[in-house]
Amino acid sequence: MSDWKRTTKEVSVEDLRPELQQAINAHLEQHELGAILSDTLMCIQTDSEKVKKGLFGSAEMVYAGAVVTPRWLVWATSGTNAETAVLSAQLRDILVQDYAESSFAKLISDSGINVSGKFTDVSENGSAFIGLGDSAVGKKFKQIVLQTAQDAKK
Repeated sequence: MSDWKRTTKEVSVEDLRPELQQAINAHLEQHELGAILSDTLMCIQTDSEKVKKGLFGSAEMVYAGAVVTPRWLVWATSGTNAETAVLSAQLRDILVQDYAESSFAKLISDSGINVSGKFTDVSENGSAFIGLGDSAVGKKFKQIVLQTAQDAKK
């Protein structure tokens, strides 16, 4: 069982949590990416609640917003114990994998996608995990990102 209870819903970029929306807009401006979200295929928000374990476990919430376009994946996270952060990448420069198919899934049960490769604001390749609810919306977003990333490499 996952340490996180995740709920994913489809939203417009304008309906993301305000701190996620502001951070994404600042990221796009800082890196001079322009109107890359104008052809959004899907935008989601995932609210993740850490399951309290044991006597000393504490409640924690993490919020993530992710947007996929035919060429870009942009996502932001914020939470009770974390500062707001944004990452972006051109789909042709990254590898996207269903977390369930990764070697980590055998150790830690969860739902989402692993993203690795060249991110916009980092000189070296990196990797990140985007948690998704195991709902129809989470599965739809995962499939769109996986397919669009494959198509971007053609």
